[in-house]
Amino acid sequence: MTIEDISKMVFTSEDYAFLKRDPLGDNVALIGLGGSYAYGTNTETSDIDIRGVATHSPEDILTRKGFEQVVNEATDTTVYSLEKIINLLSNCNPNVIEILGLEPWQYIYINSIGQALVDNADMFLSKRAVHSFGGYASQQLWRIRNLSVRYVGQEEQERHVLESIKNAQYSYPGKYFSFSDDSIRLYLDNAIQDEYEKEIFMDIHLTHYPLRDYKSMWNDMKSIVKDYSKVGRRNKRAIDKDKLNKHMMHLVRLYLMCFDILENGKIVTYREKEHDLLTEIRNGKYLDSNKQPTAEFYDIVDELEGRLEYWKEHTELPPNPDYKRINKFLEEVNYDVIKRRYRKD
Repeated sequence: MTIEDISKMVFTSEDYAFLKRDPLGDNVALIGLGGSYAYGTNTETSDIDIRGVATHSPEDILTRKGFEQVVNEATDTTVYSLEKIINLLSNCNPNVIEILGLEPWQYIYINSIGQALVDNADMFLSKRAVHSFGGYASQQLWRIRNLSVRYVGQEEQERHVLESIKNAQYSYPGKYFSFSDDSIRLYLDNAIQDEYEKEIFMDIHLTHYPLRDYKSMWNDMKSIVKDYSKVGRRNKRAIDKDKLNKHMMHLVRLYLMCFDILENGKIVTYREKEHDLLTEIRNGKYLDSNKQPTAEFYDIVDELEGRLEYWKEHTELPPNPDYKRINKFLEEVNYDVIKRRYRKD
């Protein structure tokens, strides 16, 4: 399906009528492609994913109410509120930041606010990309290894969980009340549960710490553990549906997107230069006769991991996003939304 076909469908099909209703409608700032159509790895059978951003209405801005996101599962569409997506972008969330790196023709709709968000994408970029992309890549790699004949043991599984939690913790200083580095210590040790060999333990030393911030941090960690517990079931479905190669392709794509951010300070979603490599991976070039990843594929992954370690230390990006600029941008957008409404009235 071409971009013209997709655009026509989004604008005219009753399936997407929700985009014209509150809280979206006139508040929509941009709508773009997601998933394989965004990466340029789509096939004739690929699902169509739509992603978007919408401002709040003037009333919701003034009353501090509003929505976080609108999800329509039937059409694989997610539209974030401006405030919600700014929070996700500030943490370099891989599934979200790609919306700012589309090619111009991949935006089905974009107004001046949406264009300003895209034009100022650099204000969200920081060293947090190392941990956000690294965390996603770690989960993806674990899924792959868990599916392969080189089945990982329980200890290595637990190490992957721990690494993902540590990657998530990197964003805590910008989200929660501050604490010293040694206040929350996570580590592996001999398990006390019979079904485990090793498990994650915690040493926590917090005083006069806000309960709600601690609850949110705990929920973050609990969510990661829960996600990993689901991976086994997901992997069974993936191998039944012959999707292991897609996991492999997306692992490589995650690294490549991360390198663009760390090396060049750019978000590049459409992978034109690596299209052939990604297509080869998706089509099974790096699967053996038993449909398991080859040693050559793991050599590619090792090289990518080494490159990430290098740029972790050598990137010129700041430790954190430019919050002053981000807050100013949000302030100006909200002011403009309110001003235009009351100018009409």
